[in-house]
Amino acid sequence: MLKTFNYVGSILNADNKTNIEIAARIVKGNKTYKANAKLIKSKFLKRNTKMKIHETIIRPVVTFSSQTWTLTAKDENNLRIFERQVLRKMFGTVNIDNIWRIRNNMEIDKLIEGADIVRFIKAQRIKRLGHIQRMDQARPTRKLLDWKPMGTRPVGRPRQ
Repeated sequence: MLKTFNYVGSILNADNKTNIEIAARIVKGNKTYKANAKLIKSKFLKRNTKMKIHETIIRPVVTFSSQTWTLTAKDENNLRIFERQVLRKMFGTVNIDNIWRIRNNMEIDKLIEGADIVRFIKAQRIKRLGHIQRMDQARPTRKLLDWKPMGTRPVGRPRQ
């Protein structure tokens, strides 16, 4: 029996864990970054243009089907690490008193004004919820949202 398989670009598995999908998306994002590295590292493009490239080419590759992900703290951290790596290359180094250094996380957060990839994913999930709530009551997705389990759970600790 198959443990994982690819369905319409998303990796599904028997355990319904999303960490494999997120890792694969980060790898695809790295490939997209490498394909566009000349543009992102270019000294001739302004920051706004580079951010548009990031938001329209790289981020959608990483966040494809992210509305269905259940993010753990480790997954959120991995996504933020990936995005910070790209943004460090995009914004370049800083020269302070003739000493060059890379930008730290706080400087990057200030430059993007707190709009990191995890916030983007959470906003997408809220948009999806609003879309489902506006659906017709007869649609299966809406029925699942409104579904209430029947009966009660037994009292006490579950048996092993």
